[in-house]
Amino acid sequence: MKTKRIHIILLIASCIAISACKGGYSFTGADISADTKTFTVEFFPNHASLVQPTLSNVFTETLKDKFLSQTSLNLVNDNGDLYFEGEITSYNVSAQAYQGNETSALTRLTIGVKVKFTNNIEPSKSFESSFSRYADFESSQNLSAVEGELMQQICDELVDDIFNKSVANW
Repeated sequence: MKTKRIHIILLIASCIAISACKGGYSFTGADISADTKTFTVEFFPNHASLVQPTLSNVFTETLKDKFLSQTSLNLVNDNGDLYFEGEITSYNVSAQAYQGNETSALTRLTIGVKVKFTNNIEPSKSFESSFSRYADFESSQNLSAVEGELMQQICDELVDDIFNKSVANW
């Protein structure tokens, strides 16, 4: 009987402690204020000198999907509590890992984005930053054969970086 009473007291104490916690711990590592309910992602236009026609859409949708899947925030068209805007600033293909005969063994695809993040609930967490990621592929492969997969991989990595800087406090 005494053990049962101790378990009940511990259960009640645990419930009180959990309900007293305010703020935004989540299993994704996001630290989002409890007052934050919405987010907006503006379309990221491609202003790179080399334009890949689908990149803007792929990047913008990947950013939206990350916040929809990793947070409980609602996507709104305008005036979100968290607001993302920016542009794609670079899309470059360059030779890497030169071999003895002055040919390249690898080619690198690099994508850069500039992001302005506005946190309308906690303005001190707002920032403006540039992010860049790359992926290498065998020079014997045609870019058009691997471009879609590499572009998505790089966008995923860029979005992870943006997510971590904006809401994970990493």
